[in-house]
Amino acid sequence: MIGAVLPLPPPPTEPSAPAGWYEDPWRMAPWRWWNGAVWSAHTGAAKEAKPRLPNWVSPPVVLAAIPTVPGIAIYAVLAPLAIVLGLVPLLIVLPILAWLDRVEPEPWSSRIHAVLWGAAVAGFISVVVNSLVGFAAGEAIAGIVSAPLVEEGTKAAGLLWAVRRKELDGVVDGIVYAGWIGLGFAVVEDFAYFALAADQGVLFQTFVLRAILTPFAHPLFTAWTGLAVGMAVSKGKPVFPTALWGLALAVATHASWNGSLLLAEEVDQPWIVLVAMALFVALFVAAVVTVIKYRRVEQQHFSDAVPFLAHRYGLPAGDVEVFGSWAAMRSTRKALSRPQRKDFDKVHSTLARLAVLHSQPGEVDHAAEHVLNAQLQSARNKA
Repeated sequence: MIGAVLPLPPPPTEPSAPAGWYEDPWRMAPWRWWNGAVWSAHTGAAKEAKPRLPNWVSPPVVLAAIPTVPGIAIYAVLAPLAIVLGLVPLLIVLPILAWLDRVEPEPWSSRIHAVLWGAAVAGFISVVVNSLVGFAAGEAIAGIVSAPLVEEGTKAAGLLWAVRRKELDGVVDGIVYAGWIGLGFAVVEDFAYFALAADQGVLFQTFVLRAILTPFAHPLFTAWTGLAVGMAVSKGKPVFPTALWGLALAVATHASWNGSLLLAEEVDQPWIVLVAMALFVALFVAAVVTVIKYRRVEQQHFSDAVPFLAHRYGLPAGDVEVFGSWAAMRSTRKALSRPQRKDFDKVHSTLARLAVLHSQPGEVDHAAEHVLNAQLQSARNKA
């Protein structure tokens, strides 16, 4: 907080009111930030400056981006094809993550932040630490010990940041955020691998292995941490140390994969990679089955919660019919124009987050409920 307490203008009564600090209409704090469209979660007891960073970045991302962006720029100049090929996993993995996230869609700002965390924060710290370990103890130790520990640890920190911002609130959320963070890390890592492979004349083989055959590697490793974090949050338990078993599995699978690649290269036996890939595929199938199971549970929970939400927040009967059936919601959305779909998705997303809020153990977070309700009414007025 900075500055003295100043009189605040009355809460906006029109959606077009300019962004600024206004008296909290719910009297839960002296003032609350109105972003020009909906009430936010930013509150305080004295006048302070406008929130400095948009939701799609954070101080750790900004700090890590300072050395990361110039590094990517150098790759773009020296090996532009590596940058182009490094973006291919985005085309493969992002649609899958978007499909998984349809039950309780996360804001695009949160998705972008997760990808940037993986690319900048996890990517930069891992490069520095792994390089130092490789120089001091050798590439094998860096690949089998340092890389799994540091990379999965920094990606897990991104999940904890999402929990801190109250974005991650369920099992599917945990897996999806893990996927975005892992994808961001993998893309930047691929830039370096493809640039080196192009210099060594093995770009095609490296591209096929990393971008085509195993684009889900990093998201899959981190998914175990996301699963554990999501389970802890959904049960109202502390993430630490409850979710450490997920991080341990993430490190173990990551180390096993790196170890198999190093062993195959050391003894010149390609069949080791084939066996590792077969196990990787089996693990991937198991993860997909697990995610689909939890997705269906959350989908049913949302449909069951719609009548309660309609009664609590004054939704008309038509909304209950639409959002209470997954098939009806899909068919209704399909018939809308693109601008209408954006407003429809905002209503759906806010309802889904309210459903999760009421499903969590303990007393309902009334401040979060008030903010979500304001966002819901704003989205309904536009829809």
